[in-house]
Amino acid sequence: MRKILAKVLADRTLFQVECAEDPYVARKIIKQFHPNVITLDIEMPKMDGITFLRNLMKLHPLPVVMLSTMTQQGAEATVTALELGAVDFIGKPKADADNQNLLDFQSSLIEKVILAANSYSTIKKHREFFSVPLSLIKKPLGAQQVAGKLIAIGASTGGIEAIKQILRHLPNNLPPIVIVQHLPKLFSERFANRLNAGVELKVKEAENGDVLHSGFAYIAAGGRHLQIKSTGEQLVCVLSDQAKVNRHRPSVDVLFDSLSDLNAEKLLLVLLTGMGKDGSQAMKRLADMGAYTIVQDQQSSIVWGMPGSAVALNCVDLQLSLNQISQKLQSHFQ
Repeated sequence: MRKILAKVLADRTLFQVECAEDPYVARKIIKQFHPNVITLDIEMPKMDGITFLRNLMKLHPLPVVMLSTMTQQGAEATVTALELGAVDFIGKPKADADNQNLLDFQSSLIEKVILAANSYSTIKKHREFFSVPLSLIKKPLGAQQVAGKLIAIGASTGGIEAIKQILRHLPNNLPPIVIVQHLPKLFSERFANRLNAGVELKVKEAENGDVLHSGFAYIAAGGRHLQIKSTGEQLVCVLSDQAKVNRHRPSVDVLFDSLSDLNAEKLLLVLLTGMGKDGSQAMKRLADMGAYTIVQDQQSSIVWGMPGSAVALNCVDLQLSLNQISQKLQSHFQ
């Protein structure tokens, strides 16, 4: 696999590619060449990828794209890697993958490595945006302050860490929060469980028919679209296997568009770091209807694709850092 990756990147990009058969060799190469980006396998000889990544991020933060098996064990390790600061991940192709799957893997690898390399300066500064302690606003919200209101968040590349940092500063008395993070099957449930263990909110993977409650955050299931439907006075999660939108399922645009039948003035929409433009068009439509809109600012974003696309559409009320987004989510409904 290492030789295949090196050949793909050397043949189809302008990168100088160096290979390391284990983490100890990798450490020497990093010191010698100061790479712009690293691809890192979770399964390696002599030291596992998570241990190496944890040490790397403490001593020499660099953009890292993880290689993962699409298994339960691989999903758990990958979510850990993303929490530790890896920029993105890509599933390793199966041994019996056909030519089309291999071509898709190569294209995705190149795209993610290039974007990760371009995020180099952001990675160096990224940890600073999480260093300011925030106090939770404990003032209870009345029923009228929560009723019918909803926070919807979309994210992609870099979003795992961004979402974690936002939610861990929020109290458990806010309106329901629904979240689309671009993830495949197996990964979303583990992400939700990890969040639930570390924040005041109750966090769960969204299931078909879930009724939204204040103080809860619902993570879109990997590989399925999440929509919110109104049934009388209740808001309910609806999952679907419809075609990908903007190359993604779940898609932020699908989630946001499903909110168009609600009172837009009770909606707060947030677009976080991520490549592409998913969510920006639907954010524009809801903003025109009266929804309040926030995007992560360029300085703190790993990739300013999705937020930048919304800004280009002139539909954004505020551009904020992650700390500022947490503060605004708390104060907006007071």
